[in-house]
Amino acid sequence: MEFRTNPSLGNPSLGNPSLGVIMLDTAFARPPGDIGNASSWPFPVCFQVVPKATARRIVAGQDHDLLDAFVAAGEALVREGSLGITTSCGFLAVRQRELAERLPVPIATSSLMQLPLIERCLPKGLRAGVVTYDADALTSRHFTEVGADPSTPVAGLPPCGRFHGLIERNEAYDREALRAEILDTVRHLREKHAAIGAIVLECANLPPFARDITSTFGLPVYDVITLGRWFYSGLLQSTYPPS
Repeated sequence: MEFRTNPSLGNPSLGNPSLGVIMLDTAFARPPGDIGNASSWPFPVCFQVVPKATARRIVAGQDHDLLDAFVAAGEALVREGSLGITTSCGFLAVRQRELAERLPVPIATSSLMQLPLIERCLPKGLRAGVVTYDADALTSRHFTEVGADPSTPVAGLPPCGRFHGLIERNEAYDREALRAEILDTVRHLREKHAAIGAIVLECANLPPFARDITSTFGLPVYDVITLGRWFYSGLLQSTYPPS
């Protein structure tokens, strides 16, 4: 299945300045809602791929030698007119402080950055839960580096499942199978943690299924798209008519 994007949405010369997206070096389908599809965003975006930054290397934390390449990608986005930067992998939360220190514009690396705010918004006794691409690889540092609680409930997508097949094994895009897998993962999370009041999707490829989660479980869902919309709203202020 092929998903087309609207190139004009990613060209800051045609309108407002852009949000820059540092992309991993991947080649799978990116439907509307995915961070890598320009039509997912209500404002201009620009993309910059980091060569050799495969999903497995980043998830496994084997990216120490790629930090300079991530900085270079961010600098390239700034030269193209991006006011701020985000990334296509929530596991880059561990690089938040390092990248923020080296880039000339603000950066929000991961949807996990929303956790402290979400937790404070929920009714008493409820907390947020995280759905992640790889629960075994998501460490306490991924939470502490962005000011989140390491004890946050987590459920991971199955290693032999459809999402891992799509992203790492070049398997075909099957929306219904992917939808069933993520709903099943959320169901397991809620069965294990009854006090879940909101879901945060760590993986930047999961937002196309956010509405499915809300419709099925009645929970608010936050992801890299909700992060990027909030982030950009402060980078480029709205214009209001005079009173």
